[in-house]
Amino acid sequence: MIKDIPQRLVEGVHLAVIRTVNDAEENEWSVYLLNHNNFPLETVLIASTGYGTKDGEDQRTSTLRHMFEEISAGGHVLIEPIQPDVFHLTNEYFVTYYKDREIYEKRFVFVPDTITEDNLSYIESLQQEGVIHP
Repeated sequence: MIKDIPQRLVEGVHLAVIRTVNDAEENEWSVYLLNHNNFPLETVLIASTGYGTKDGEDQRTSTLRHMFEEISAGGHVLIEPIQPDVFHLTNEYFVTYYKDREIYEKRFVFVPDTITEDNLSYIESLQQEGVIHP
């Protein structure tokens, strides 16, 4: 039963949507998982999806699943590119990982219209600008 699974506090793990400018001077956006801990994250599973409405119509993206064997202590990994066409949706990333054979999980939710140039800040660990989710 779900009630039997202990809920462990996830700390030091963040998501960031990074903006880069390509050779054609166009913005490109990518989602990264950041491990700000002094231990690696093992068997990292991430499910991403977007959902919401536009002009009264329900919209939903495909659910994408990603797996990473390990994310090193203080490291980061590119999860996926993200298109500005879905910034008006709720973009959700469900992250599960192991530490010392114990499972941890956290749902990161970027609410509609929070991934914008106005919300960019400098992310030291990536040395780039982006929108970070604590």
